[in-house]
This record gives sequence, structure tokens and C-alpha cells, in this order.
Amino acid sequence: MTNGYVSFEELAKHLSVKVTTVRDWVAKGHIPKQTYIKVGTTYRFSIPEVVAALKQEASDNTKDKNTPVQLEFNFTDEDDV
Repeated sequence: MTNGYVSFEELAKHLSVKVTTVRDWVAKGHIPKQTYIKVGTTYRFSIPEVVAALKQEASDNTKDKNTPVQLEFNFTDEDDV
């Protein structure tokens, strides 16, 4: 793994996804701005920072889905339950 910054193509190869997927993740904010440098139309990514951000997002999404839901029912003695 490199300690420098890499292109879209190199990041996509490292993550085993298509370049269009990486571009989509940048556009949607899945890859945070602090993980890359943009000069003009050129992007360079820090692989360790991108991987950490994606892992954090996956962890956050998993936590949201596993949050228990509290249900309240207001039954009376007359209700046929």
C-alpha cells in the first residue's frame, strides 16, 4: 500500500471497483473531501484515509439498521386482540 496520493484508476483498482463507482462515491460524498486533493480537474486520493472513511460509513449504516424499534400499543380491555 502506498503512503502517497493515487489517481481514480489506482484507487478503483485497490478497491476492486470500477472508476465510475469511485467517481460516483465522490459525487455522493461517500468518499469525504478530507481524503483527497483536487487541483483543477485532477483528483488524488489517500488510500488509507479513503478505506477508513468507507469502513466508518459501513459501520454507521450497520448500526442504523440494527437499532431496535420501540413500538407502543394502546389497547383497552374492550379491544379484541
